Amino acid sequence: MLRRFSTNFVIFSILVDGAAVFAALKLMSRFRILMNQLPFIATIPGAVQYPLWLDIVFPLVWVAILAAFSIYDAKRNFKAVDELTALSNAAFVAAISQAGILFLTFREFSRALFLLVVLCAYVLCILWRLVFRLIFRMRKETLNQRQRVLVVGFSPEIVIIEKKLLASLSTNLEQVELLDMNSQDGFHEERPEGAKKVGELVRDEVRRVNATDVIIAFPRRESGWIGAIASCLEDLPLGVWVAMDYVDLSLGRTYVENMAGIPLVGLRAPALDDYSRVIKRGLDIILSLFALLLFSPLLLLAGLLVLVDSGKPVFFRQKRVGENGRIFSMLKFRTMVKEAETLRGQVERVDENGNLIHKTRNDPRVTTVGRFLRRFSLDELPQLINVIKGEMSLVGPRPELPYLVENYEHWQRKRLAVPPGITGWWQVKGRSDRMMHLHTEDDIYYVENYSIWLDFRILIRTIWVVIFGKGAY
Repeated sequence: MLRRFSTNFVIFSILVDGAAVFAALKLMSRFRILMNQLPFIATIPGAVQYPLWLDIVFPLVWVAILAAFSIYDAKRNFKAVDELTALSNAAFVAAISQAGILFLTFREFSRALFLLVVLCAYVLCILWRLVFRLIFRMRKETLNQRQRVLVVGFSPEIVIIEKKLLASLSTNLEQVELLDMNSQDGFHEERPEGAKKVGELVRDEVRRVNATDVIIAFPRRESGWIGAIASCLEDLPLGVWVAMDYVDLSLGRTYVENMAGIPLVGLRAPALDDYSRVIKRGLDIILSLFALLLFSPLLLLAGLLVLVDSGKPVFFRQKRVGENGRIFSMLKFRTMVKEAETLRGQVERVDENGNLIHKTRNDPRVTTVGRFLRRFSLDELPQLINVIKGEMSLVGPRPELPYLVENYEHWQRKRLAVPPGITGWWQVKGRSDRMMHLHTEDDIYYVENYSIWLDFRILIRTIWVVIFGKGAY
């Protein structure tokens, strides 16, 4: 709980480890000739030549085995000694695996060179990790997410939890605050009257503390309040936990984590597990960089068209709601007149079911070039930058406007459990013909049935939907 899984850093670690093995192969194949002077080493006339496919296979084998040993799981390797121990074990297994590959394929590979490569790769992997740990420690005020924990429950139990938290080894823990419900108004009233008062009380305390995590610690006789308090925090970007010492739960989308000796149930288990998230993030980065390179002429042309048609600014930034309710600035080519936001009231209407409609087919705010860009979804291309920054994914629920999310029903918030996407299941089934805040069932289907193959299916289907321009306006 007190150290978040960093997808970007995992991908970075995998790339650096692979590069370390590659560099070890290249460097040691040239360094080997310097060992000719040693009496127990065979003399060679020049740099060692080996099949080029080893440059690919060795790094892949090394990284795969490190992943199998959970080297890239930050929660398991919080301490340096744990990480270096696991790395040593994984490096030993990787060396044996690489030796087996050479025995079956290329026996001419020098044994001395092999030992040099393994040793060099091992040292490089240790060195870069130690350097980065030193950097993180020196810059922890900017690189580490400071954790402020609010514990809600009854004394003396919450006091015990506070002591355990403060005695933990986490350097990220900045503050622990207690909210004793014994004397609070509304807690002993009948729900829903009491639930409303308690919800407002907890939310006010979360804002006052600027909490990043809330721990709910109630005895069994008061366990019915857990759902009420968790619901009132649904729209806030924080972790919500239940101390298992005090209540047993059987809930969906939960996971258990041990922190400072306290078993906690997380009520916001991520829809994507750690490795699914790494794979998804890796593909996002690779495909987005490739798409930016491929479509760079199209991006320049679209920008020029907007500039000639309606002047500056070329880009339009708008606040949107991302994963877990986090707000970010989404980037698009500007397709509306400059004062479009102030004219929003001219096009918004409420349908016969009381639903707010904020987008119409003949929106008078859309410019001439804007209609063309929207027709083929070219206005969305700058969002590739949001993807590279980690604010969005290529595939996922579309990021919604904050004022619309504020009016979500409880069940609709489930679409915020994954990173928002440039395209998604909702878009390929109807695009603008179906308002996203009125058809969140499709986004929830995506969240509940996520797989990398579903992402590929949506991406391929998006190509054809864009070509035919179905539902775009």
